[in-house]
Amino acid sequence: MLHGVLIIDKPPHLTSAHVVDLVRRRGGVGKAGHTGTLDPLATGVLPICVGHATKLAGYLIAEDKTYEAELELGVDTDTLDRTGKVVAERRELADQVTDDALAAALAAMVGPQRQLPPMFSAIKQGGVRLYDRARAGQVVEREPRSIVIHALALRWRRGRRVAITAHCSKGTFIRSLVADLGAALGVGAHLAELRRTQSGAYTLAQAVALEGLTGELAARALIPMPQMLTVPSFVAPAAREAELRDGRPGVLAEVAAGLAGMGQILSERGELLALVEADGEKIKYLRVFPEFMAPVAVAGSAG
Repeated sequence: MLHGVLIIDKPPHLTSAHVVDLVRRRGGVGKAGHTGTLDPLATGVLPICVGHATKLAGYLIAEDKTYEAELELGVDTDTLDRTGKVVAERRELADQVTDDALAAALAAMVGPQRQLPPMFSAIKQGGVRLYDRARAGQVVEREPRSIVIHALALRWRRGRRVAITAHCSKGTFIRSLVADLGAALGVGAHLAELRRTQSGAYTLAQAVALEGLTGELAARALIPMPQMLTVPSFVAPAAREAELRDGRPGVLAEVAAGLAGMGQILSERGELLALVEADGEKIKYLRVFPEFMAPVAVAGSAG
C-alpha cells in the first residue's frame, strides 16, 4: 500500500473531490484526501495524500500558495469568476484605468488583511455549505478571515484583460482578491482563469497529469511520508520505539535534543514514527505512527 503524497496537475472542470476519487481508482490507492480545495475552474498543483499520509494533510493545508490568475476588468459576476451570472458592467470605465492606477491598486493589497469569503464557496455555515445557500438565492453574513498577501505582481495587460501572480497564505480566495481589486479601481472585475503553481514546497515540476495515471506511475511519483514536510529529522534507535509507541515524553528530549519548532522522528529503517514540536523547553507529540514501528514481542511465546 502507498503512503505519501502525489502532486497532481489538476485539470479544469473537475472538483477536488472528483480528482481524489479518480486518484483512488486509477492509482490503485486506498485512503486518499486533498490538502486544500481548488475550484473546478482552476488547474495546477493539487497535493493528494494517500494511505497513512492523510494524517499529515492538515499540515500541508497550512502552507502558503502561489497562483497565476487572469482577470477581466469592468465585469462583475455573482460567483466572482467567469462561470457566474453577470451582475454589473462598467466596460467603458475599465478602458480608462491606467497602468499606474492598476499597479498602485495591486501594491495596496499586499500585506495582512481580513478577507470576506465568497458566497459561492465550500465553507460550511450552520452545517450548510455556502454555495448551497447561494444557489438557493440566499446571502448570509460571513465572518472575514485573516489572510496575508505576500506578493502581487502584474504579468501582463491586454486592454481589460489582466494577468497577475499572487503569493498568499492559506485560506485566500483569489476570486475575492480579484473582486476587491476591481472594487478598488471602481470598475469591478471577475476571475477568468486560475492556475496554482505552488503549494508549500510542491511545484508544477513535481506534478503528474491525472490523465493516464496508473498504479505504477503513482508509485514512481509518490513523495514518501518522511519527505512530505520540510522539518528537521531525528532518528530513534530501534530499542526506543516502544517508548514512542506509548507516547512517553522522556524519549523525545533525548532523541530530538535541540529541536526548535516542528520536527519528525524517523526509525533506523527511514520510516516516519512521530511528528513532534518543541514548546518552550518541552517537546510534545503531534502525531504518532505506530503502524510503522517494529512489532511488539509477545512475552512467553514458545515455538
